[in-house]
Amino acid sequence: MDLHVELIAADGRRAGLERALRDAVRDGRLAPGERLPATRRLAEELGVSRNTVKAAYDQLVAEGYLTARQGSGTRVAALPPSAAEPPEAAARAREPLFDLRPGSPDVGAFPAAAWLRALRRAVAAAPSLAYDYGDPRGRIELRTALSGYLGRARGVIAPPERIVVTSGYVQGLALLTRVLEGAEVAMEDPGLPFHREVVRRNGGRVVPVRVDEHGACVGELGDPAAVVVTPAHQYPTGVTLRPERRRALTDWARAREGLIVEDDYDGEFRYDRQPVGALQGMAPGQVAYLGTASKTLGPALRLGWMVLPPHLVDAVADAKLHSDHHTETLGQLALAELIDSHAYDRHVRASRLRYRRRRDRLVDRLGARRAVRGIAAGLHALVEVDDEPAVLARAEAAGLAVGRLGDHWHEREVGARPQGLVVGYGTPRERLYPEALEVLVKVLDG
Repeated sequence: MDLHVELIAADGRRAGLERALRDAVRDGRLAPGERLPATRRLAEELGVSRNTVKAAYDQLVAEGYLTARQGSGTRVAALPPSAAEPPEAAARAREPLFDLRPGSPDVGAFPAAAWLRALRRAVAAAPSLAYDYGDPRGRIELRTALSGYLGRARGVIAPPERIVVTSGYVQGLALLTRVLEGAEVAMEDPGLPFHREVVRRNGGRVVPVRVDEHGACVGELGDPAAVVVTPAHQYPTGVTLRPERRRALTDWARAREGLIVEDDYDGEFRYDRQPVGALQGMAPGQVAYLGTASKTLGPALRLGWMVLPPHLVDAVADAKLHSDHHTETLGQLALAELIDSHAYDRHVRASRLRYRRRRDRLVDRLGARRAVRGIAAGLHALVEVDDEPAVLARAEAAGLAVGRLGDHWHEREVGARPQGLVVGYGTPRERLYPEALEVLVKVLDG
């Protein structure tokens, strides 16, 4: 046999040979039962001593990768499937062919060139103290830039001193829950189950608030300390909170001294009209506004922000200090530069056009056969179906990944809830999106 191994000897020839052979067994280049070259022959081919090859063989026999019997030579052992398959190969095997799961933008459209320019300018202008431990509320450069951007783009009243920079929405929600110290938190039903778990793991007690075609049913709120809502584009139903319910919600917060947590996760992406302004502008003293760069730029940046009522700023900043001290500085400075140069606005506008075309294509392709719920906004749509399990089984068989509405209810009641697929159109690359839609249509048609 021809044994093709790459001998990496940075930590010694024997160790390099062991690693090369071990990897060859794991990834299947050396199949179970194959006989390895004699130690003398392999030593000559690799230009190493015979003792080096013999020591490597002995080590791999001891580890169970090889077997050695008198008269039979050294052969590859039969490994269990989980041991023979490397973790990264198993992960690749589990990935779908077509990914229409909600929650992520098109990360292939990340503005790498603009980000690199912003980072270079930010680093060049940064004072030396920028590389030291920082303010838990975040860099003043980013808080000032966000103050202007959120005011003009989302109608948020955001003085820099009331902004706390976080590593994303999840951290912001966790910090608020800790500050509320085990209080009852109302959360939309249906809603993202992961966010409910974040509240629970940080000491909060979750209660549901029903969502209908007009958004959260504010009139059914009891007496929780806080309510978490997605008023601009409810997740996952896609509806927007009606004006009368916005007023009722802020009235509730003032009357009960309750806190409204506004999750503005994709507020910039409205396609049929100007985006609805943030709820926070109506009641800045009662609303904690949370936003991130995860949908506009990419989740990898881990940059989010909170605009807090005055009475919560110090408590949240202290919780942040004792959580991770402060969010990394260079990313903050780069984002501030991106916003100040208006490159961020340009990227958001380009993304809005791209996602609008994707949503239009989804609606047109489904036609009148399937009802698409929700406003023309965001990065996902809710498609009604009659039998979630059957449709999802067909999707899995076709290599298509989609979200399931049934996973979002606080309590699952078979047959008693509307059924549907939560289809994300932000994730696929442009060249794969048309084919993904074709597969979706076939799955829905059965």
